[in-house]
Amino acid sequence: MSTRTAGGEGQDTPGTVRRVALAAVTAALALGLMGACGGGERGDAKEAGSEAPSTPPPAPSSATPSLAATSRPDLTGIGASGGKVLTQGELDRAVLADGDVSGFTSGPMDAPPPGGETADRSECLPLTAVLNGTPEPLGKAVVYRQLVGPDDDRPAVSEFLTTHGVRDASTLLNRVRAAVTACADGFTASGGDGPSKYTGVKPLSPVKAGDDALAYQLTGDFEGDPVPLVFHLVRVGGTVATFYTANFENGATPPMPPALLAAQATKLT
Repeated sequence: MSTRTAGGEGQDTPGTVRRVALAAVTAALALGLMGACGGGERGDAKEAGSEAPSTPPPAPSSATPSLAATSRPDLTGIGASGGKVLTQGELDRAVLADGDVSGFTSGPMDAPPPGGETADRSECLPLTAVLNGTPEPLGKAVVYRQLVGPDDDRPAVSEFLTTHGVRDASTLLNRVRAAVTACADGFTASGGDGPSKYTGVKPLSPVKAGDDALAYQLTGDFEGDPVPLVFHLVRVGGTVATFYTANFENGATPPMPPALLAAQATKLT
């Protein structure tokens, strides 16, 4: 995975140096996870260069209270299930907001910078397109959000909604699904801040939501340490919701609260 120099000052301990460096890896973190990575990363979830606490937070666990989060019962859909190509304004109203899922807050997230990473194998290009926050076919409108949970701002999840029309949205998921299989043994990528190495890709069990869904883990390599990046994609009609989280601490697959995906599918339906 590519690295860049992290700003700010911290304790000069091996754990802090590793935390700060890992918080700066991969062009995908330009989506907003650089300062608020999900799972079990060490240190402040808001600034990559902040001091590490004296006691690191626990690793991800299926018993984490945030996984029991529930969506607001009165959520209503915006009509994407019929195949409507949503406008930018409709996407802005449909994306998850504060209170839609218990304990989670929603904040703006900057669009990714131009460029990003490019896989060295053509069959893996759909994976780097998602990493870059620009899944292909490109959406006609897009909105980016950062979602943070109740456990000391954990889990931290990045989300982006893209609207395409049913055919292109279906093509997007099918291309990513094929890439997960074709690139199971990993790949390298260029661009961003330098060359990146991904040691493997594996499918995960998707959350049952929307018209189609898939989930996978892309494992990055940082100087021999595994960094799991987890993606969940949900299609509702012609709109695709992509959720992304990571674990910079211990190599375990970071959890994705299913209530986030279910609530987003409800707001799009």
